[in-house]
Amino acid sequence: MAVIFVLSGQESLDSGLGWIDTLLRKLAHFGEYALLCALWWRALRAVLADERALLFAFGVASAYAATDEYHQSLVASRHGTPVDWLIDAAGAATAAVLIYRRVRASERAPA
Repeated sequence: MAVIFVLSGQESLDSGLGWIDTLLRKLAHFGEYALLCALWWRALRAVLADERALLFAFGVASAYAATDEYHQSLVASRHGTPVDWLIDAAGAATAAVLIYRRVRASERAPA
């Protein structure tokens, strides 16, 4: 989360590649919030049931994405948008769905 905060504080991340730059940045955000959700789930499953840990992890990642967009709106030449939050939350949701499927599959597998 500290890495996300520091990168969000950078005034400009534009590489000059036009739409490719935009696409790569959006994919990076999707991936970093997917990773954030997975890491929170990994930590929380030690103290919560898998499904509760997963819901909490998604909630933390999604809420942090909202605060990150607000943070970006305070940085010169940056802006935070609801669409960017949706991209971040979609990354977290994708990780949550993949983790859920994996956990469910391992529960059904014969011992």
